[in-house]
Amino acid sequence: MVTIAVTAEPADEPRVAVSPETVKKLAALGATVKVESGAGSRSRFSDETLRAAGAEIAATAAEALQGADILLSVRRPAEVDVAALKPGALVIAMLDPYGDKAALANLAASKASLFSMEFMPRITRAQSMDVLSSQANLAGYKAVVDAAAMFQQAMPMMMTAAGTVPAAKVFIMGAGVAGLQAIATARRLGAQVSATDVRPAAKEQVASLGAKFIAVEDDEFKQAQTAAGYAKPMSAEYQAKQAELVANHIKNQDIVVTTALIPGRPAPRLITRAMVESMKPGSIIVDLAAERGGNCELTTPGEIVDHGGVRIYGPLNLAGDLAINASSLYAKNLYAFLETLIDKKEKTLAINWDDEIVKGTLLARDGALVHPSLQGAA
Repeated sequence: MVTIAVTAEPADEPRVAVSPETVKKLAALGATVKVESGAGSRSRFSDETLRAAGAEIAATAAEALQGADILLSVRRPAEVDVAALKPGALVIAMLDPYGDKAALANLAASKASLFSMEFMPRITRAQSMDVLSSQANLAGYKAVVDAAAMFQQAMPMMMTAAGTVPAAKVFIMGAGVAGLQAIATARRLGAQVSATDVRPAAKEQVASLGAKFIAVEDDEFKQAQTAAGYAKPMSAEYQAKQAELVANHIKNQDIVVTTALIPGRPAPRLITRAMVESMKPGSIIVDLAAERGGNCELTTPGEIVDHGGVRIYGPLNLAGDLAINASSLYAKNLYAFLETLIDKKEKTLAINWDDEIVKGTLLARDGALVHPSLQGAA
């Protein structure tokens, strides 16, 4: 029998790592799911709902963690929580693998096996486990909805007897999962949408959503994608050409949403102070890279900055603002991963340490950091 613990997240994290649906599925695998009382309340998953799905509700975090084989979490858990698990237990969460490496090394020293969902390999078999995509999809949607609310003008063109209301011009910088959802949302709201990305594959995706693609399409651009599907860091020469193109385009935009992030690196700087100052008063910038320093020079993480009438919003957890949907999707991602680690017949843990998905997400085992990208981090 496998025992799975779920505890309440910190005050700034409204999401939770299980849903009533996944509790039911985990119970069907033979697992006991112990959830700290109130852990799901901010996602509208009441204790009663989770209990009805098959969870055991524990009065405290310590009670939920005691004797557990697995801890499911949204954010990196505290060392004291990991220490309360069975020796050699599994911790599965978004562990922020590039943040506070000393604390991560201390967590590894607990001898728990740490799995970071952000490192899920981008392979077909793992698509249902891809937490970055499920959460970024919601963040891209919410970024445009929030921008539209802040804009205080209509988004679509409207023909009225009193005259025409022009369509808002929306520019999406970065056409990954968040960016593509932002494009689709802005188009649904009737805006005139353009987008940019340094990956050549993005051009067709942007066009398929009815947006105009803006980029310097030279030889370097044609090679600008890693095997994992991320944007490569570009040369200073390319960045200068792209910045000039963007600067000319951005000054006519009403709303700009930036989504550019490369794992393990500070957010690339896409919007300078001069670009912001070229925009019309009343324009809005939503910077989805605020947590990593921001794509805009004037972004302050977690705040709205007014610079000459242009407002720059640097949200830190937009997916968390849609906690019900975000938790449901995240819980499904975790369940899809967990299902591969449990022997359905014996109802016990049966981890294939050589599996590509296991190797890709495993940060630490037996007291040491083992992921290739973190070697030497301790």
